[in-house]
Amino acid sequence: MQKMGSAIILIILGLIVLAFPILGVVPAAVITGFLVLILGMGLLFGGIAEMGESAGLGIIEIILGIIALILGIGFIFNPALFSLVAGYLVIIVGLFLIIAGIVGIISKAGNSRWNGVVALIIGILYIVLGYLFKTSPVYLGILIGLWLLIVGIMMLFQRD
Repeated sequence: MQKMGSAIILIILGLIVLAFPILGVVPAAVITGFLVLILGMGLLFGGIAEMGESAGLGIIEIILGIIALILGIGFIFNPALFSLVAGYLVIIVGLFLIIAGIVGIISKAGNSRWNGVVALIIGILYIVLGYLFKTSPVYLGILIGLWLLIVGIMMLFQRD
């Protein structure tokens, strides 16, 4: 019964986010912002503590902590920044998939070139999606809404 209630809530949330895509991006950006902010504080304090043992490692941790703090605050107060960073990350993953696809096609890994072709196609799709996420947070919101809807439907029909 609890699973059915969760599934219905996910389906309703998915439909709401599909109707108003920015409503999906803002909570994701704020939650991610707080997590990155906590990571930044951990890196900053860890870097300060590390300075006694290894100055180089301590400085690197402090620099990464400051970057994480800036990104965390940026994600919390500017959801478009979250969408931009998510877009760039998806593009980078897409580039890696394209490279893996080309290598798979050339090397015929697993006695089949289809693995490489599939990786190549998914990589191109990732680059297109990353560009869309980067240009407008609405596309990321639509993806979040679709994800909520699909997970809710799958949860509704899943057997225990």
